[in-house]
Amino acid sequence: MRPPPGGGGAIEGDADGATDGGLPLPDTQRRVRRSPLLFTAPLVLLAALVLILLWEAVRANVSPGARDDWPWRLQLLDMEALGSLLAVAAGAVLARAQYARTVRPYLGYRGSWRRGLLTEGEPAWRVGILNCGQHIAVVESWECHVVLRGGPEEAAQPWVAVPDVVATLTAGGLTVGQDYQLIAFGTGFPLVGTGNYDTVPVGIFSQRCVEKVESLHIRVRVTDVVGDGYERVLDCMRGARAAYNVPGAEPVNE
Repeated sequence: MRPPPGGGGAIEGDADGATDGGLPLPDTQRRVRRSPLLFTAPLVLLAALVLILLWEAVRANVSPGARDDWPWRLQLLDMEALGSLLAVAAGAVLARAQYARTVRPYLGYRGSWRRGLLTEGEPAWRVGILNCGQHIAVVESWECHVVLRGGPEEAAQPWVAVPDVVATLTAGGLTVGQDYQLIAFGTGFPLVGTGNYDTVPVGIFSQRCVEKVESLHIRVRVTDVVGDGYERVLDCMRGARAAYNVPGAEPVNE
């Protein structure tokens, strides 16, 4: 899958996720949690059956006379039944792993300059998120990290909710609705798999806002249909100040 056009980040799979100054890099999607019921339980069952198999294999090589003594007289499972259970457990683990790869989300984002989104005729930087997976991903958390130009170092700023970012931007002299708009995604919001490049708006920023904000990251965590958790960091200012993406440029394919 090719990356979306514009100033957004590329769509990635479940990388481990490198960090830069305490922040996950924007161009990596990380798996942050496995489902205990659908992932851990089958593995625990498979491990237990393997241990039973080892026990029965050792017990089968003990002399017949010694099998009458404890603990060798302990037979946990018949070998035929054990073989069937092992095959079922191994198949369940492999099937779950394959299904998890099929239904996992592919989170991406894109930014582009557009006119008239905040002020009539004026350019604004629009950032949108999309899920190019085949199935729904449900938002688990939505946090922001903002740094104003001339403000504290990035690593010193915590992840906060959208209202806290609005307070920071307001304190920096920016006005909601005139200089920017930020969309707050609540817990449970579904990011539907699109199969195309249509994005859901995340934020709109005026040229003045882009000049006053050093960086604005949004960390979104989602849960897929098998209960695994994924995280993606959106760099909302990425590409906004690039020479090839000047204010007033028309978006591509959106």
